[in-house]
Amino acid sequence: MLKPQVHRYSTPTTVLFPFSKPFLHGNCHVFRQVQPSPSLKIGSKVRVSCHSKRHNVSSKNIEAIATSTEKSVSVINAVVTVKATWKDDYEDYLFGRTLRLELVSAELDHTTGSEKSTIYAHASKAGKDKHGNELYEATFNVPSDFGEVGAMSVENEHHVEIYLMNIVLDGFSNGDPVNITCNSWIQPKNKNEPKRIFFTNKSYLPSQTPDGLKRFRIEELYHLRGHGQGVRQPSDRIYDYDVYNDLGNPDKRRPVLGGKKFPYPRRCRTGRQHYESDPLKEKRDKYIYVPRDETFSDVKQEAFDNMKDYKSMCHAALPYIEKFFDGDKKFEYFTEIDELFNEDGFSLPEAEPGFLNSLARFAKTLKEMGEEVFQFDAPEAMLRDKFFWFRDEEFARQTLAGLNPCSIQLITEWPLKSSLDPKIYGPRLQESEITKDIIEKELGAMISVEEAIEQKKLFMLDYHDLFLPYVEKVRKLEHTTLYGSRTVFFLTPDNTLRPLAIELTRPPMDDKPLWRKVYTPGSWNSTKTWLWRLAKAHVLAHDSGYHQLVSHWLRSHCVVEPYIIATNRQLSVMHPIYRLLHPHLRYTLELNAIGRDILISAGGVIENTFSPGEYCMEMSSVIYDKQWRFDEQALPKDLMKRGMAVEDPNARHGLKLTIDDYPFAKDGLDLWGILKQWVTDYVNHYYPDQSLVESDDELQAWWTEIRTVGHADKKDEPWWPVLKTPQNLIEILTTIIWVASGHHAAVNFGQYTYAAYFPNRPTIARVNMPDEDPTEKFWKTFIEKPEDALLYTFPNQDQAILVIATLDLLSTHSPDEEFLGKGKEPAWGEDPVINAAFEKFSGRLMELEGIIDERNGDSTLVNRNGAGVVPYNLLKPYWKDGDKEKGVPYSISI
Repeated sequence: MLKPQVHRYSTPTTVLFPFSKPFLHGNCHVFRQVQPSPSLKIGSKVRVSCHSKRHNVSSKNIEAIATSTEKSVSVINAVVTVKATWKDDYEDYLFGRTLRLELVSAELDHTTGSEKSTIYAHASKAGKDKHGNELYEATFNVPSDFGEVGAMSVENEHHVEIYLMNIVLDGFSNGDPVNITCNSWIQPKNKNEPKRIFFTNKSYLPSQTPDGLKRFRIEELYHLRGHGQGVRQPSDRIYDYDVYNDLGNPDKRRPVLGGKKFPYPRRCRTGRQHYESDPLKEKRDKYIYVPRDETFSDVKQEAFDNMKDYKSMCHAALPYIEKFFDGDKKFEYFTEIDELFNEDGFSLPEAEPGFLNSLARFAKTLKEMGEEVFQFDAPEAMLRDKFFWFRDEEFARQTLAGLNPCSIQLITEWPLKSSLDPKIYGPRLQESEITKDIIEKELGAMISVEEAIEQKKLFMLDYHDLFLPYVEKVRKLEHTTLYGSRTVFFLTPDNTLRPLAIELTRPPMDDKPLWRKVYTPGSWNSTKTWLWRLAKAHVLAHDSGYHQLVSHWLRSHCVVEPYIIATNRQLSVMHPIYRLLHPHLRYTLELNAIGRDILISAGGVIENTFSPGEYCMEMSSVIYDKQWRFDEQALPKDLMKRGMAVEDPNARHGLKLTIDDYPFAKDGLDLWGILKQWVTDYVNHYYPDQSLVESDDELQAWWTEIRTVGHADKKDEPWWPVLKTPQNLIEILTTIIWVASGHHAAVNFGQYTYAAYFPNRPTIARVNMPDEDPTEKFWKTFIEKPEDALLYTFPNQDQAILVIATLDLLSTHSPDEEFLGKGKEPAWGEDPVINAAFEKFSGRLMELEGIIDERNGDSTLVNRNGAGVVPYNLLKPYWKDGDKEKGVPYSISI
């Protein structure tokens, strides 16, 4: 176990910094002495200036020019790095605008017991660094009794906001600099904002905060919390909560998500006005507020300008798509689908230039012989095996190694039963139509159902009870349909799954009785074979919807937002847990805001392209209410909940997998173990004693706010972990970090690979099964050309194009992506123990890269290796340019 290091502000601590040599941070009270000079005197001529009332840093400060012969002073140089942005003001260059800096002592005045006077200086531009960022320089003459520098306050005298990257102080007697990491936007002083305070990179628990910094620590959190009133402005830094009341409008009404009727996690409050006609709903504007420091960097924004093009396509080009592709027009042949990815491209009718421009990011637009065409990149799964989507074994394999490996579950009892109310759905619904006879017939009587269950060989995708209550509602929408479904699989001796049966159910509705039917693959009858393929398409649409709405949106993006808000509201930036979590919170708030604008909003991409239509988000609320538990977001507990693993003290990670060749679980548990060890080393360093966890007021307020405000609709659930011990904290933090990194990577970055060729994962089923109350004409059409029935079931042309463009964007890493183990938070390098733990963490991630490569090359692991099989790379920690399905970022950043 790592030895704890308790921080005291007078104790030297070795740190790492990207200069020529490491420095001893925490020893900065030892200044380089300079010879007294007649021009440097402290006494009656010391000039003291007071801040105006709007400044919250200090009521007194001393100008950096001192005039004493009685006390020695040190000359401390400050170099400030400001990111070069397009907002740089030429007038500021012309008139030499500066930054006003104030040194804040970590110590109190021992004679008065009050805060020491700050020392200020003006920093002027002094050139650029090698990256083109602006450098400012200032000089402080600091008395020897000033004590350790604990913070720097900064005032921006420019006319525009600036992005302050860091401040380096140099001139201490030990020759080492002091680093202050800022990475924050600072507004011009004429905006009357509170003066900004930035602490050194040394971490403190609240009880260990140096006396000279306690007030500043409290005040900074006060500013970040706000007062819950008014419309938030783009320059604000306030974090607060609200319900999801901004997804619809008076013309497209959607329920408020969050509250007793539709429980949901909370989002970041924007304070926008509400509709007069619907006071519960917030007006939708072009701009959606996120705290200023949560916005994308310039590099990210430049890459994400694609989203602007995408948004243009959604709002402007989609009508053109619908026009040119004849509204609900299906693909006439499978070769037309292939043309979307072929070298020759897909032919477009004559279109306006604006339409083609809006598609330019997502498809290659060419002009040959006067004909406009566009072409998407062929996904890897299609390149490896053009017919991969057609094979039953691939359908089954992807439940373990595909885009949604989080739904497959072990069958532990027979018969399969429903928990839905028989008074509403009828007594017949209580037991599944998938009988023992059906299963044993498919297995050729080689094993009984009882034996298969005992040997843990029967598995299921179960969307029966979750979807069935929405079947009637969804079927009232145009061009879509829905069933409740169950799919049963058998585990073969070579560790692969084999699909045995699909059950589709329609509840009693429209004066029609309950309809349900079981389809099986093992038939030499062509009609039954085609009905099986159609049933499989419906199940894939169900799985696609659950993946996007639950596994992806709800279980990562949505539930993490309250963690981000609470972390910024309750944990000081100098709190060690804030600094541990900080890289895992990057970009998610702005990404979610964009999602609320164009993806999950009324009439947005999700509603237009997934089977539940306008009920998509409502269904995600119901599933949150029924299924989501914080404790079960930890990968080991998720696997055990689904029967995919059992506790085994002799097994790796203490778990034995039910299916050993389960790529998501196998790689995921390795990554979970690496994350947990890193968190364990980190937490044990700062909390060597259990009492430190219980007495940490910020930490306890953080966890309380997550439970009772961020997830307010589940605040009284008994399964919330208590936070009393370091071990409690380790489990909580590892779960949050896993969700933001590993879980999200597993369900996000394979989207283009597996779903761009949409016959493999259709997002919508548009028509009912041919044998559900068939008309003579409909059945005849199916018998004569069953391929058409499948094409009618798949997304239509405009839906397909919109989905492919969406998946292309969502599967692409940003140029400034930060991957696990690669980017080191500056504060981690300031402490030698934490720095060593991080290096171990990074090294283990590198080892995992090689382990996954070895597994993918093992021909006995047929769920990740074989002819035409895409290797499982979704949890490989690192990424190379061009790889869509590799790389695990720290945060949900796309």
